[in-house]
Amino acid sequence: MSATTHRLAVIGGDGIGPDVVAEAIKVARAAGVRLDTVEYDLGGARYLRTGEVLSDATIEELRGFDAILLGAVGTPDVPPGVLERGLLLKLRFELDLYVNLRPFLLPPNVDFLVVRENTEGTYAGEGGFLRKGTPYEIATQGSVNTRMGVERCIRFAFDLARSRGRRHLTLVHKTNVLTFAGDLWQRVFDEVAGEYSDVETAYNHVDAACIYFVQDPQRYDVVVTDNLFGDILTDLGGAVSGGIGFAASANLNPARTGPSLFEPVHGSAPDIAGTGKANPTAAILSGAMMLEFLGEADAAARVRKACAEPGLAGSTSEIGDLVAERV
Repeated sequence: MSATTHRLAVIGGDGIGPDVVAEAIKVARAAGVRLDTVEYDLGGARYLRTGEVLSDATIEELRGFDAILLGAVGTPDVPPGVLERGLLLKLRFELDLYVNLRPFLLPPNVDFLVVRENTEGTYAGEGGFLRKGTPYEIATQGSVNTRMGVERCIRFAFDLARSRGRRHLTLVHKTNVLTFAGDLWQRVFDEVAGEYSDVETAYNHVDAACIYFVQDPQRYDVVVTDNLFGDILTDLGGAVSGGIGFAASANLNPARTGPSLFEPVHGSAPDIAGTGKANPTAAILSGAMMLEFLGEADAAARVRKACAEPGLAGSTSEIGDLVAERV
């Protein structure tokens, strides 16, 4: 049993979210980690009931936790964009979760991570309408890239690559067409690379990277890219490494000025909520990423090993029980 008790905010969310998060917490505790959990009712169901997505007061409460574990959010009755911008993106922006980290593992040859810038780019919300609703309507959506935002993400990626055996980092962008944002990313990447002579570097256009993710994913060790490209590439990475339902992710504040957030990549799947059909492996692996970030590296390694062993089948709770027994 670890000596430290970690304060954990739990956002089960909608659909299968509460089901899979419960198993992740069960496994973490079975691995000997002390967790003091507080549950927050946030998501589509809460919005439909109260009209509130995420209040500033709740954000301030969340700042006091060591980490946040989120299941999934989304219900068919909530219009697109309400939860994405009002909850998920608001958490990323307000808590400065500027690195989205997703690992992809498919033995024996595929083992890479994608570092996605998480607070800028096209998701920053810059843009607007002119003459909306008329035949002459204009919509703009800008990509916001700051030197600080790009550099801190790239430095994180170089540090991560340096910590791994291959010490290889690939920048993915579209510099031949996005000649302003791409130029900034490439210049910063090249400048920071000069401080990491022990890390080999490469560059891929994002369309080429999509091909390589499918045909030759073993070429990658660590990939760094912007917010939009990272969103697309990481879903593709999940599909080629076992399925999006098994993909884990971390939204990190590496400076630790607030809590980091950990969540499975899959959706809320409301049609199977409460049926025991949801596989909690992605949530459990997201919990392992959380444990490692909290300094519980041994427990995290045991959880990952338990999930990688064959024979992981059954209902939601049965899979959680089996992983808990293995750790």
